[in-house]
Amino acid sequence: MLTVNNTAELRQQIRAFKQAGKTIGFVPTMGNLHQGHLTLVRKAQQVADVVVVSIFVNPLQFGNPEDLQNYPRTLQQDLALLEEQGTALVFTPTPEIIYPQGLDKHTFVEVPVLSDMLEGASRPGHFRGVTTIVSKLFNLVQPDIACFGEKDFQQVAVIRQMVEDLAMDIEIIPVPIVREENGLAMSSRNNRLTEQERAIAPRLAQAMHKMADHLLANPLDVPSAIQFGEAAIVDAEMKPDELFICDARTLGEVNADTKEAVILIAAFLGQVRLIDNVVVTLK
Repeated sequence: MLTVNNTAELRQQIRAFKQAGKTIGFVPTMGNLHQGHLTLVRKAQQVADVVVVSIFVNPLQFGNPEDLQNYPRTLQQDLALLEEQGTALVFTPTPEIIYPQGLDKHTFVEVPVLSDMLEGASRPGHFRGVTTIVSKLFNLVQPDIACFGEKDFQQVAVIRQMVEDLAMDIEIIPVPIVREENGLAMSSRNNRLTEQERAIAPRLAQAMHKMADHLLANPLDVPSAIQFGEAAIVDAEMKPDELFICDARTLGEVNADTKEAVILIAAFLGQVRLIDNVVVTLK
């Protein structure tokens, strides 16, 4: 496995892959890897000749400096997992490499509308940070295929729109959520949960599925389903943060023509913000 931390060496290796006729699969991450990330790597290995993984904690997508500072960094452990998985190349740049002029002077890429709704409305600038770094990494890695986890449902939609709008010749492959045996969606944030909180955390998915059952019984009564979900989260000893029920295709409002709805749910368990989602087939 090759590990590089500068753009010149990365470009040299990418050229070598291309000249050898290899297709490139790409998995961008912020590190602190778990089986969910490795599932993305395995999917990329199934559809591409070589897989490149990036590990970069992107400061541009953090609105809270404390969240950025507290984000877990486990580079050596991550590299060992990726080598065991048979990853071809890992790109591990520093912020100075990615943003040499600083964050304030860097060109940004922004997807309108999709970036400003739902979670984007409560976290201004977050998706702009995501699309800016993903666009830059796409330019550096030049992948044929890129894999993203569906746990970040809105993020996948935003990136797909960016790729379409900018005519990037990249296939975006969404990969289903990987869950622990107790139903909890795998996340790097789970490492911050106490033992007691980890016992409670699976109740978020349980509350979400109760919302799904309620929605199936009343497909157009979204406010009622959201109220039901908020109550279920409180009963689960968590603090509701965001609950949305949207058309899974457009992320707009559910209406009579909606075939699939997506429930997007976020709640605080102690100091940790957990997110999850499920797609509900209405027709």
